[in-house]
Amino acid sequence: MGILSWLVLGLIVGALGKWIMPGKDPGGILVTMVIGIAGAVVGGFIGSLLGLGAVSGFDLRSLALATGGAVLLLWGYRKMKT
Repeated sequence: MGILSWLVLGLIVGALGKWIMPGKDPGGILVTMVIGIAGAVVGGFIGSLLGLGAVSGFDLRSLALATGGAVLLLWGYRKMKT
């Protein structure tokens, strides 16, 4: 995947993560993209360890792994801020 694909995936996954875990979080679209991209990396790493595969493109499995990683990062971010 190219850099533009990672940015688009990060935006989508970050928005899904914030939709799944609503609440007041600082940051706008840039923070959403960073959480989404980092969530894709974390989700892909955990998916690889569990034998589920990695985030490799725009398919349902990759989207689910990336969203799970973003939710995990968002949860951790909120725990650190409180």
